[in-house]
Amino acid sequence: MPDVIAPERVAAVRRFNRFYTQQLGALHEDWLDSAFSLAQARVLYEISRRDKVTARELVAELGLDAGYLSRILRAFETRGLISRRTSDADARQSLVALTGRGRKAYAPLEQRTVDDIGAMLAQLSEGEQTRLVAAMTAIESLLGAEQKAAAPAYILRPPRYGDLGWIVTAHAELYACEYNWGEPFEGLCAQIVADFANHFDPQWERCWIAERGGENVGSVMLVKDKPDEPQPAVGRIRLLLVDPKARGLGLGTRLTDECVRFARAAGYKQVTLWTHSVLTAARHIYEKAGFTLTASEKRHSWGQDVVAEFWDLVL
Repeated sequence: MPDVIAPERVAAVRRFNRFYTQQLGALHEDWLDSAFSLAQARVLYEISRRDKVTARELVAELGLDAGYLSRILRAFETRGLISRRTSDADARQSLVALTGRGRKAYAPLEQRTVDDIGAMLAQLSEGEQTRLVAAMTAIESLLGAEQKAAAPAYILRPPRYGDLGWIVTAHAELYACEYNWGEPFEGLCAQIVADFANHFDPQWERCWIAERGGENVGSVMLVKDKPDEPQPAVGRIRLLLVDPKARGLGLGTRLTDECVRFARAAGYKQVTLWTHSVLTAARHIYEKAGFTLTASEKRHSWGQDVVAEFWDLVL
């Protein structure tokens, strides 16, 4: 490490910081025209993506002053956005979770974030987007040196423009190649994706795209089992996919765990899924996640004799 840092490099980093905070609107009192500051929105995000979290874990994750975080949490609790209960493992710690009101308040903020970033990326070509993500990954890697050993080989993110079409294409190509499943299967995937896009409910539903080196390598959805229910009890995992080039990284397990974690946080009572006996790797993932095989039946689908299976997890 050099003893003296060139002033022009310090100036360049400061210039980038000023540019990017302005780009994100980080200096605005109300983040993304919401009722929350940037710090408050980040705390809500961290709570929303976990089944349970303690204030101590939030302090460590966010690098916030404990007193400052405590004031944020008290304000959230006063507004009915979070609930707290004493941890069974440590009575000195409280477990924090979003309430129904909290999920409802945070959902538009999450969607606005996805939309704004999507709009920003839409101004760039595909190659420019790849360069941008690679540069951001390099910054994260270089400045987060203490996390390098644990850094994942992929990132999970919400879908952006074109990703839903990719899900259909990737499923059709992979299953045709590996299982010789014919065209009706592609139509089924397209219908699932269309239903998600046309009836997306951010309070109850999510889609994750796994990306590695700027390339899509996986996907999964968690949707309402009965789309018309305003307060659904059962969520359904759909379109879990791991590209062959990303196998062996634990990606399938991670995608499934994200679905279960979100389902718990959203308030579902059960998660269900439909798969086939030939998909041995997926079946192992579901079993490890706590799902139970509840029914199976022989069918002739997509030009092949298959055994359809139904798996359930009570939350």
